Amino acid sequence: MPVRSSVISPSPESRVAGHFLQEDNLVAWLQRLVRHPSEQSDFHEKDPAIARFIQQCAAPLLSEIGLACRYDRMGNLIAEIGPRSDRSILFVGYAMTHPAAGMADPFSATIVQTPRGAAVRGRGVAEQKTALAALFGALAETARAPRLDGRLTVALTTAGETGRHDAVESVMGEIECVPQFAIVCIGTNNRVAVGNKGRIDFDVLVKGKASHSSAPWQGVNAISGAWRILQALASLKLETPDHPHFGEATLTPTAIESAPRATHTVPDRVRMTFDRRLLPGENPEQAYAAIRDVIKLEPPWEVECRLGPVMYPNEISDDGPLAGVLGAAFRRAGQPAPERFYCNFALDAGYFARRGIEAVMLGPGEVDQFHSSEEHVLLSDLVAMANVYYRVIEQCLVPNG
Repeated sequence: MPVRSSVISPSPESRVAGHFLQEDNLVAWLQRLVRHPSEQSDFHEKDPAIARFIQQCAAPLLSEIGLACRYDRMGNLIAEIGPRSDRSILFVGYAMTHPAAGMADPFSATIVQTPRGAAVRGRGVAEQKTALAALFGALAETARAPRLDGRLTVALTTAGETGRHDAVESVMGEIECVPQFAIVCIGTNNRVAVGNKGRIDFDVLVKGKASHSSAPWQGVNAISGAWRILQALASLKLETPDHPHFGEATLTPTAIESAPRATHTVPDRVRMTFDRRLLPGENPEQAYAAIRDVIKLEPPWEVECRLGPVMYPNEISDDGPLAGVLGAAFRRAGQPAPERFYCNFALDAGYFARRGIEAVMLGPGEVDQFHSSEEHVLLSDLVAMANVYYRVIEQCLVPNG
């Protein structure tokens, strides 16, 4: 969608009740978050750029709101508000964004005009940062509310693009109250992601014997062995029932490399990476075991399998407690009934499902713009979701909410 840069003052019509939930405040916070880059790098833990974003941008903003925070061993930011209680909710935000890559002017957070209205443009607005700005608005408004009748926990994790549950697992080991519900704050176009796939990654290492390519019979070409594995997995029937929304499970090769990388050489090693998407209800260990059983090669090749990160699937009931809370929150925020959908990517909602905690993904920003060269989010969507987040907190934790 084409966008045009312009200077736009927030319209009176876009304002809503509540000082901190008004458009001008929320947009200023979003611009502040976007203008402090937090791109994924080659660091796998305690990335210094992500740590700087959390400590120098997000934490000071929370301090201005009046909330104290602390850090866990991974550098995740944690804020806990209200008394210890069985009534509890956790909001999870993400600090890490995809690299700016080919996106032009990714960090100016310009306000642009689109055919659908005014928007903020910048890296991460569709995926992580607009949801984070909306959450901060809801937290600021909560600080003005009556005393909470339960525990509100907020976690801003160092993850976002890591493809694993490590960060949220670290958070869960540090917080004082296990939440009843979890809201994963990420772009869903303000729809409720009531279900998502999980994922297992695994590597297959094929070993052969190197030789000069002018005499290939003196070696054992690892590529030939890898081709046999690819054929076996391509024809493998994944024994899972079709999901009414997701359909069949998938198994996809995502990377392949051979070694040594030398001219005129028969390679003695090939490493392949596979992505097996998990449907709600599937057991990751069983899914991996079924695949491992068919990864076999006869001599002269050798083959190894190595399980990588696992992310769990998620699905909540249409008539469960969290669905009821969300429906009421949208109504009280003056929004239509929430649109429900199922998304193919894996995120931390599945971790909570694994622990018996109802969770959804919910936030402003369009999934189709993730990692693209053009990310922008409507100001109206930012305002609407800040109000919904606040009403979720109110429904769960504010007396007589």
